Amino acid sequence: MEGFCRRMKALIYKEFLQLIRDSSSLLLGIVLPIILILIIGYGISLDVKNVPCAVVLEDASPKAQDAVSFLNGSDYFSPVYVTSMKEAEKQLLDRDVNVIIDIPPDFTSSLYEGRAKVEVIMDGVETATAMSTGSYVESSLSAWMAKEGLTGKGGISIVSRMWFNDDNSSTWFFIPGLIMLIMTIVGVMLTSVVMAREWERGTFESLFVTPVKPMELVLAKMVPYFCVALLGMGICLVLSRFLFEVPIEGSLIALILISMVYLLVALGIGLVISAITKRQFLACQFSLLISFLPCLVLSGFIFDLRSTPEFVQAVGEVLPFSHYLISIRTLFLSGTDTGLLLKEGGLLMLYALFFVSAAFGMTRKKVE
Repeated sequence: MEGFCRRMKALIYKEFLQLIRDSSSLLLGIVLPIILILIIGYGISLDVKNVPCAVVLEDASPKAQDAVSFLNGSDYFSPVYVTSMKEAEKQLLDRDVNVIIDIPPDFTSSLYEGRAKVEVIMDGVETATAMSTGSYVESSLSAWMAKEGLTGKGGISIVSRMWFNDDNSSTWFFIPGLIMLIMTIVGVMLTSVVMAREWERGTFESLFVTPVKPMELVLAKMVPYFCVALLGMGICLVLSRFLFEVPIEGSLIALILISMVYLLVALGIGLVISAITKRQFLACQFSLLISFLPCLVLSGFIFDLRSTPEFVQAVGEVLPFSHYLISIRTLFLSGTDTGLLLKEGGLLMLYALFFVSAAFGMTRKKVE
């Protein structure tokens, strides 16, 4: 045991020195997460804002103007008032606006008779934007009718509330998934590319001439990159909280602990890739293929897996990415669900044990 500790101490010290001298690893582990969370965090959003909208007021009465007053000063729309439907349609065809709201000439006279109609025409090319804007216009008009004492729906007033995402912000939805994506890419690429470089240079084989065992060498290789990836994750947490203002409703300690377990999974996957490929170029390609695409498509990062075919759901459940995503989203937006965290954390520990053990076995086999 004393010999093991002495060898591990010397190996870890050597790896940290090598890491400090190798600026590319520090860039990959610290700078890349910052760049990714800033670019993707600001670049991906499902929130509808500043949608150009043509408003046709064929009824110029105060009541009609009041009905569309929600457009003025709204963050969702940039209204342009036009005099005719023909002009509005031309703007829609020219892609100058995405939505047309038409208030007909008889709007005020038919309002209290329950026959008033408002026509909303949307650009179907942008399907997601069209659906969101249509829902917003409908809800805004319903709110105005309720304020005016116009029941319109049999006297039933529908009040919607959003749990676990009070601002109904897609940024709150995306940031936890983005942290998962970044930690996967960084963790897998750190070990796969760096270890593949060791295979290319032949330094792995030279180390095995010494009394060092494969398990000790692999563990020593993991420790510094685990610390670098953990630092990158910490930076992502700080940016998500103070820059993107995403709340952390659950336990911060639980969030860090389950993220540490997931980093072991990502590093283990990288070790397996490096043992298979032994080449930096191949390791880089495999890392992106194995980490980026499944994280993006099969983890629930963009869309709920429950809305996908059963086969896709089954594949997503097998992958570790979806289990970490459920945990981190719950801790960010919902709170500390002990039962869920124990279940998902236990599964992630099994994944970590499997991949790290596979890396030990494959490294030993490659050397022999």
